[in-house]
Amino acid sequence: MRKSLTASILLGCSLFAADYSGVVENPNASKIIEKDLLAPAKEYAMPQGCITNNPEAIARGKFIFHNLNGSKAKKTPPKGLSKKNSDGSAKQYGNCVACHNIEGANGAGNVGPDLSNYKTNFIDSGARDNQFVYQKIADARVDNPTTHMTINLTTGLFTEREICDITSYIVSPK
Repeated sequence: MRKSLTASILLGCSLFAADYSGVVENPNASKIIEKDLLAPAKEYAMPQGCITNNPEAIARGKFIFHNLNGSKAKKTPPKGLSKKNSDGSAKQYGNCVACHNIEGANGAGNVGPDLSNYKTNFIDSGARDNQFVYQKIADARVDNPTTHMTINLTTGLFTEREICDITSYIVSPK
C-alpha cells in the first residue's frame, strides 16, 4: 500500500512538473562583472585656478562635504549647486562627514583621517599640498590601491569644479 501511494504521488507530481529551463535567466556573469569594474586608478592634474578663497566656492564645497544627497540634503544648496541632476534625479553629494571629521561637523566619522585644522597642520607646514588633496578626492587609489575612499572623478560622481570646491573648503581657514 505504501509503495503504491508513493508511486501515485510521484506520478501525480510529474504530471504537473514542467520544464522551466527556457524561462530561467542565465546571465553571463563575466560580462556583468566586467561592466561593474572600476576603471584603473588615474592620476589627475589639478586645474589652473582650482583652489580659491572665493566664499561661494567654499560654501559649495562645505555643502557637498556635509550632505549625502539632494532629496535629504540639509538646507538649501548654495549658489551654483542644485538638489537635482539635469535628468531630474537626486544629486549625490559627498557625505564626507560619514568618514571624516572636520570643524563644525555633525555626525563626524572616524574611519578616514581627521581633517580638522588641515590647512595649519598639513598645507601651511608643507607636509601636503593642494594637489595632494585634489588627487585624494578625485581618485585616492593612485597611492593607496586598497582605499575605502570613494572614487569621485574617475567614476563621474563629481565634476572637476565640485572637487575643486571640496578641496578649497578643506584647505580653507575655518
